[in-house]
Amino acid sequence: MRISDKISELRERGEGALVTFITAGDQNKDLTVEYLKALCDSADILELGIPFSDPVADGKTIQAADIRALTNDFRVSDTFEIVERFKKESDKPLVLMTYYNSIYVRGMEKFLTEAKRAGADGLIVVDLPVEEGREYIERCRELNLQTIFLSAPNTSDERMREIDHATSGFLYLISLYGTTGARDEISKEAFLLLARAKRICKNPLCVGFGISNPKDAKSLIKAGADGVVVGSAFINIIGENKGRKETIIKLKKKAEELKDALKR
Repeated sequence: MRISDKISELRERGEGALVTFITAGDQNKDLTVEYLKALCDSADILELGIPFSDPVADGKTIQAADIRALTNDFRVSDTFEIVERFKKESDKPLVLMTYYNSIYVRGMEKFLTEAKRAGADGLIVVDLPVEEGREYIERCRELNLQTIFLSAPNTSDERMREIDHATSGFLYLISLYGTTGARDEISKEAFLLLARAKRICKNPLCVGFGISNPKDAKSLIKAGADGVVVGSAFINIIGENKGRKETIIKLKKKAEELKDALKR
């Protein structure tokens, strides 16, 4: 199912979408597949990050996950293997998150073709400006890969319209100034950005960065978001590394608590 179709289906049921994020290869490939399967019981869309050595948008939690994966000699091709294995058992939409260097080094055509063949439904390329992404956007549309771009609190109305036009799947709203990471509360900038995006954008709107608990997730859905993206809260569970069984139980419980909060 396409990402945008899934969000529309949830909207008709009066639910917000839960987008869960983990890093590919955090611990190892086999466990990543198991963690995705654990999350998909409650997650509506799964986001899988490709480990990168200089993740400028990410805070210390995701940076640590990247280091754990890269220390184990994880490769981009391993991500495609994980996606393919997971997709044999689940039809939940899955988004790959990466930085453009990983695409550039592999070659855009090869990267996108492999992502599609593995079963990815869409891509987030964090550091690719829409002005530089024309060829990437066109090729993604030819391959039926949805393109998800990001908009920040300081994005102008004019630029937000341009980003929205380049986007399919959902527009990713960054809730704060700064990097990813669990916070105690949602910033007021998140609600101001959401209100402005609702006036301007045609795509579904999902809010991420700093969301870690059911209360904040629910407040954003009530304010009009179509979904929330939660990552560091799950990666913290994986980082504790107290055994496979316990980790899976905790991931399931966290995802279930968040999803329950999004049923308006």
